Amino acid sequence: MVTDRVQKVCIIGASGKLGQYMVRHALDRGYEVVGVCRERSVPKLAGFDGRMTIVPGPTNDPEVIRQAVAGCDGVLTVLVPWGVRQYASGTAQAVLDHARPDARLVFSCGWHITRDGKDRYSRTFRAGLRIATRLAKLLRYAEIDDQVEACRRVFASDTRWTVVRGSTLEEGESQGLPVWSRHVGDPVLAGNLMRRVDFALFMVAALTDDSLVREAPAIVGCRTSGALARVGDPH
Repeated sequence: MVTDRVQKVCIIGASGKLGQYMVRHALDRGYEVVGVCRERSVPKLAGFDGRMTIVPGPTNDPEVIRQAVAGCDGVLTVLVPWGVRQYASGTAQAVLDHARPDARLVFSCGWHITRDGKDRYSRTFRAGLRIATRLAKLLRYAEIDDQVEACRRVFASDTRWTVVRGSTLEEGESQGLPVWSRHVGDPVLAGNLMRRVDFALFMVAALTDDSLVREAPAIVGCRTSGALARVGDPH
């Protein structure tokens, strides 16, 4: 069921590629937009000057998030596992603590997140994830396990959350709203590819889709082989 209760949206991680696409989609829908990003990244949002409010600061800073989400009907959060200081879980916790009790909360992550353990991953996927996790931690670049912890906290909350799990991303023009499944391994997800602009489209659309409340959809581009096999090629 689609509802239309959203007027003001906070986008946490607004300066990144995914974040900027979400800003664009949210503005196109007529939403009032507040964006959060690190102070050094504020110039990346220059193209939206005068059309949104920017709150600069670390996204895992509770005071920054408290200020940014005040009065927002929806919060879109890019869960980035930067560094080795629990950045993703700190960001998620700040949102859970300070967003309005009835706010619509939508978080982004990758397919590696599982809610119920029923996802089925290929050997190649599992091997790549192990290598990426170890290498990122060794280089102190990212904590992929902390993104898992962040989502665990979201799943355990009693908020109106959705955790959107994205497949491999590419740039390009929009192909339309992605398709989704509750579990990785579903044949509809076989294409494992999606336009980043469409990942952002799904995130923004989820704000008003009550059928996605407390769901963790794994999504894929609507023009991939699995998606077309499921719904047919509209062209």
